[in-house]
Amino acid sequence: MNKSINRHNYLLFLVLVVFLGSCNIPEVALKQKSEKVPVSFTGQQLPDSISVAEINWRTYFDDPKLVELIDTALQNNQELNIVLQELIVNQNEVLEKSGEYLPFVNVGGGLGAEKPGRFTRDGAVEHNLEIEEGTEFPEPLGDFQFGAVASWEVDIWRKLRNAKDAAQLRFLAANEGRNFLVSNLIAEIAQSYYELMALDQLLEIINNNAAIQEEALRKVIIQKQNAKANQLVVNRFEAQLLNTQNLQYHIRQQIVETENRINLLVGRYPVRVERNTERFMNLQIDSIQAGVPARLLQNRPDIRQVEYQLQAAALDVQVARADFYPSLDISAGVGFQAFNPAFLLNPESLLFNLAGDITAPLINKKAIRARYQMASAMQVQTVFQYEQTVLNAYTDVLNQLNKLENYSNSFATKQKEVDILTKSVRIANNLFRYAKADYVEVLLTQEEVLDAKMELVETKLQQLQAKVEIYRALGGGWK
Repeated sequence: MNKSINRHNYLLFLVLVVFLGSCNIPEVALKQKSEKVPVSFTGQQLPDSISVAEINWRTYFDDPKLVELIDTALQNNQELNIVLQELIVNQNEVLEKSGEYLPFVNVGGGLGAEKPGRFTRDGAVEHNLEIEEGTEFPEPLGDFQFGAVASWEVDIWRKLRNAKDAAQLRFLAANEGRNFLVSNLIAEIAQSYYELMALDQLLEIINNNAAIQEEALRKVIIQKQNAKANQLVVNRFEAQLLNTQNLQYHIRQQIVETENRINLLVGRYPVRVERNTERFMNLQIDSIQAGVPARLLQNRPDIRQVEYQLQAAALDVQVARADFYPSLDISAGVGFQAFNPAFLLNPESLLFNLAGDITAPLINKKAIRARYQMASAMQVQTVFQYEQTVLNAYTDVLNQLNKLENYSNSFATKQKEVDILTKSVRIANNLFRYAKADYVEVLLTQEEVLDAKMELVETKLQQLQAKVEIYRALGGGWK
């Protein structure tokens, strides 16, 4: 009867602890993300189509030398390799969390000796006691032991498993961060490669125009010798030639810096970057399929990254909330202990213990409540980050689509201007030769055609870089 009463008292005590520990536990109120995006990038509802982001970058950038550069960068780029090591760290954090909700078992042993003073309580007791009949306590008294000790925090409220799942989601988020870096790396190399080709074209235009101006200067000098022109005309033509020749030094410095930037991205010391410059002005822009905006949620690594972070933040709230509940810890041990190694494996030297502890926060929950409120605030913050990332991605794609269209139209218009001005240079030279045009008109026409040709190259570069940016903005390059 007394045992039954004691059992009921013990159960009542446990219920009371759980009840008191469960009082004033806040309800989970997670902020929900908004996934609303426009139906299209053009303002018109179009059928879903495969986005260019789903095309392999080797196919999208159809240039063997550029492909070779990107392949090398994916192997050697230092920043990418640093991120890969961070992924290994995150992966091991998941393994660490996975072991926390399983029992811990440690095996160990120990030895020692003790001799209390004769005129102390322990010494007097040992002096008057015998281990066995006729056998006094040995001096010093040895202590030899070995065994196994187990401990286990029972994961009643999924606190530890939620922490492990959150770590797993953060590993997946970090992996998406690595994919985002790959996408940006490919885009940056492609942009720099096209910029290098454009600089080569600019240098060629400058050299060609300088040759034309040299020929014009030669003819003007002949006219001066024949008293058909004066020194002022000669000086103006010569000054224009020097100005044109001076432009090449700035272009050459840009070429050096662009090559070095590519080599840095590739992860190698500066060498000459091989490129197909002769193809630059003839590179065509294929039809760009952007797909529907909803595909951004699938293809953009930065959106996928923050989505995993959002899921992890929701689990962090659950982990923090579990601190309000009671926790159950179980510990056990089994082994052998004796004062003499000869008796260590004796059955009478066997010892074991088993204990269970249940604890719950009762008063002063400020730290627990603060951790919960911080986790809740971070979850709300991550929702805003997700929505901001989606909005930025949509705006990015829209900007690049318009940029591609506008620069394509600008290139076609500028090409017509260059053709007209090129013809005008020949006309102006012929008129000047027969004294039907002023030399100033010749100089202005030559300057205009040089500027127009350089602007045409820059427009072509902007067009090609828009092609690269639209691929990156849609989430291409990492698959």
